[in-house]
Amino acid sequence: MSDITDLSLADLRDALKAKKVSSLEATNAYLANIEKAKALNAFVTVTADRARDMAKASDAKLAKGEGGAIEGAPLGIKDLFCTEGVQTTAGSHILEGFIPPYESSVTANLWRDGAVMLGKLNMDEFAMGSSNETSYFGPVINPWRAKGGNAPLTPGGSSGGSSTSVAAHLCAAATATDTGGSIRQPASLTATVGVKPTYGRCSRWGIVAFASSLDQAGPIARDTRDAAIMLRSMAGHDPKDSTSVNRPVPDYEKSLGASVKGLRIGVPKEYRLDGMPAEIEKLWAQGIAWFRDAGCKIVDISLPLTKYALPVYYIVAPAEASSNLARYDGVRYGHRAKEFSDVQSMYANSRAEGFGKEVQRRIMIGTYVLSAGYYDAYYIKAQKVRKRILDEFNDAFKKVDLILTPSSPSAAFALGEKSDDPVQMYLNDVFTVTANLAGLPGASVPAGLDAKGLPLGLQLIAKPFDEETMFKGMFALEQAAGFRARPEAWWG
Repeated sequence: MSDITDLSLADLRDALKAKKVSSLEATNAYLANIEKAKALNAFVTVTADRARDMAKASDAKLAKGEGGAIEGAPLGIKDLFCTEGVQTTAGSHILEGFIPPYESSVTANLWRDGAVMLGKLNMDEFAMGSSNETSYFGPVINPWRAKGGNAPLTPGGSSGGSSTSVAAHLCAAATATDTGGSIRQPASLTATVGVKPTYGRCSRWGIVAFASSLDQAGPIARDTRDAAIMLRSMAGHDPKDSTSVNRPVPDYEKSLGASVKGLRIGVPKEYRLDGMPAEIEKLWAQGIAWFRDAGCKIVDISLPLTKYALPVYYIVAPAEASSNLARYDGVRYGHRAKEFSDVQSMYANSRAEGFGKEVQRRIMIGTYVLSAGYYDAYYIKAQKVRKRILDEFNDAFKKVDLILTPSSPSAAFALGEKSDDPVQMYLNDVFTVTANLAGLPGASVPAGLDAKGLPLGLQLIAKPFDEETMFKGMFALEQAAGFRARPEAWWG
């Protein structure tokens, strides 16, 4: 057998059930890869002992012919998911040393199905960022490098630890979260598959909140089948989350390989941006051709409010962040300043020391748009435009089954290239934020390489809770693209 860590999640699941490999062997192989890949800085915490204990328990179940859907599969967990007894930082100094006494619902679902936790993955602080440069624990490095270059590149954000660890085979698959594109953009930049399900499909309980009306958990995996397996285990109704939707979770894997003939694929003209690289435009045209060749009907659609999506997002998300992050005050948990003269200065000093610059910037923006005199002008207006964006999508979905767009406006860029210009950084979410504002499912599938040999992805957006059609389209896209490229293991 080739290296265990080269097996997809689906193949590993089958090999474990057939007893061709043990969970402990797989876990040890991944732990060895993690040790060799410290240069990538993908993990904040490695839980080697716990992983081996979980693997041994899985092997005992598998020996009896028992076990869950992903019994014994070693996974990486984004450090935004609370894990009982294991430090959860959200990539922030203010939460360094916080050990939750409870388990997030999504990770509890994965343990119920037999998964093994390798550790907690690095991320942009409080999920605020598109390049994984805002993490208190340092930037994550993309395993991909430009042809003939060795400059460190971004793996995307905020789920950069998840995308890098999956691309570099440091875990079989990973959990991630998406508030404005934080699953799909990093997946696009690392040639992985990222799925943001419909808002309410996965429980938010036990996930450190950024913007509660936008945050949604989902998987980053090596291919569409692996993403389907992961989402089935992660999803489900949770009475502890009032936004969790009570409807059955389909077996997404069953929709793979079904014919896409007759599907109507929408192509929104507003996603053709000035200055967009010609390679991304060309790949998008190629994606359209692949669907046409598969017997799909291509429908030109218009989503004119798209141009307002980023401004709306950067009002709504910081407003909710300013409210959610008010709880970090240095009193009950997390970082507390050593020097202060009274309670007020303890709060102020703890927050000033604990939060990084980008988080402080967004808290300030959010506090401003929620303040008296500006609430109606900014926040209420943004919510009204958000509703109009949803209405526009609903109208479009009367004519089409799926919408095809690029995933990201560029391939992976060098660390430090955009970090001095917040607006340039925010533009990385231009293709992805609309799905969050409208609560729609979206996914990125690797579809090609640019002239520098760096991966590019295509995005599919579907109707609410129609992930099955989306997976069907993703699989067809994946088969047509035949993408097989992998980064060279320069890191170890």
